[in-house]
Amino acid sequence: MQYHIMPVTPYQQNCSLIWCEHSGKAAFIDPGGETSKLVNEVQKRQLNLDKIFLTHGHLDHVGAADEIAKQFNVSIIGPQIEDAFWFEQLPAQAEMFNFPPIESFLPTQWLNDGDRVTLGEINLQVFHCPGHTPGHIVFYEKDTETLFAGDVIFKGSIGRTDFPKGDHATLIQSIKQKLFTLNDDVVIVPGHGPNTSIGQEKASNPFLR
Repeated sequence: MQYHIMPVTPYQQNCSLIWCEHSGKAAFIDPGGETSKLVNEVQKRQLNLDKIFLTHGHLDHVGAADEIAKQFNVSIIGPQIEDAFWFEQLPAQAEMFNFPPIESFLPTQWLNDGDRVTLGEINLQVFHCPGHTPGHIVFYEKDTETLFAGDVIFKGSIGRTDFPKGDHATLIQSIKQKLFTLNDDVVIVPGHGPNTSIGQEKASNPFLR
């Protein structure tokens, strides 16, 4: 698996383009906006966009998903169904956060804890990690020990829990019982900011001591 991170939207959300070197199949994880920028990257690398994966339903993570899915005729996969209300409220989210207008949509497929999704020869394991949102999931690629964590955990920080149906205690439990069972060397690709690792966050994240 190879990946390339592209910050998009005024929130500088990390959209990840991942691809299988053997098949050339590619997917976006959390295409939050700036559709033309994301599409150009796929075309520049001569990849075959095959799927879109979403960690949760916040606008800065899903804003370009429906447009790209229609353009490439691909499925939108994830998050877990408890985030359905966030997708239904996308027009209100856009107005609240001063984003361009967007219509509501729903993913093609919801995911659950323990599911696995594939992209060519890439196998991604799904962990349901509620707290930031109730249906938040993360994607873990074991061969390269890479975790696409959305807004669950950041370098030296954790996701906000003051949005509707967020819960601080649940988020901490998700991190400690799901993510911190992984090897210390696992690279965390967060939804915002620089990469970090499981070991680094165990040792120094002030919110998790």
